[in-house]
Amino acid sequence: MTDTRPVALVTGAARRIGASIARTLHASGYDLALHCRRSRAELDDLAKEFDLQRPGSVLVLQADLTSVEMLPDLVDAALERFGRLDALINNASAFEATPVGSVTPAQWDELFASNARAPFFLAQAAAPALAQAGGCIINLVDIYAERPLARHPVYCMAKAALVMMTRALALDLAPQVRVNAIAPGAILWPESGKTTLEQQALLARVPLARAGSPQDVASAALWLLRDAPYVTGEIVHIDGGRSLGI
Repeated sequence: MTDTRPVALVTGAARRIGASIARTLHASGYDLALHCRRSRAELDDLAKEFDLQRPGSVLVLQADLTSVEMLPDLVDAALERFGRLDALINNASAFEATPVGSVTPAQWDELFASNARAPFFLAQAAAPALAQAGGCIINLVDIYAERPLARHPVYCMAKAALVMMTRALALDLAPQVRVNAIAPGAILWPESGKTTLEQQALLARVPLARAGSPQDVASAALWLLRDAPYVTGEIVHIDGGRSLGI
C-alpha cells in the first residue's frame, strides 16, 4: 500500500515470539507481510488488530515452508503489495525430539527444511529487494545450536546450520544487506511442556535467575533492524547469561 514505510516479512508470525516481533515492528512503523503455516485464525486476528491501528499495513500469507517452490512466492507477494522489502525475519521453526536410534528420514527432512533450508531459500529470494533497500535479515536460532540438547540431535544440527548460514550470508550479501541472528534462551517453555522441577533446574543455570519474555527478543530484533547499522554476522544471545556456561 505504500513505498515509504519500511516493510518486514516475518515467518511464523501468528503466535509466541513471532507475534511479539510483529507487534513491536508494527508499533515502530513497519508494514508487515506475516506468514503462518497452520495458525491462520490466530494470524487473521493479529492482522485485524494491526489493520485497525493502521489500515492497509499488513498482508497475511499462509504456506508450508517445507515446500521450497512456494518460498519465492512469499517474497513476490510482499513486493507486489508494498513495493519494497526492508527486512526478512526467519522465525518459523519446527521442534521435536529425535533420540538416536529412532530418527526417521522424514523427521530429518522436516527439521532441516523448516530450520535451515527455508530460511536460506527465502533469503536468496529476498536478497535483491533487500539489497535495493539496504535491508537486513534476522534468523532466530537457539542456544542449542552451540550447546546440544539431549535427545534432540537433528534439531540442534539444523539450528547450527542456520548459525553458519547467518555468518556466510553476512559475508556474501555485504555490504548491501546485513545478516544477524538472535539466540533466545529460556523465553517460552516448549508447548510439549516442562515440569516445574525441570524449569527450576534450567533457571538455576541462568545468571539472571529468571526466564525472559518474548518482548526481550522482539526488542533485540528492532535494535538489529533500526539501531545497529554497523552490526552484521553476529549471534545476539538473549538468554540471561546462560550461554556463559555456568
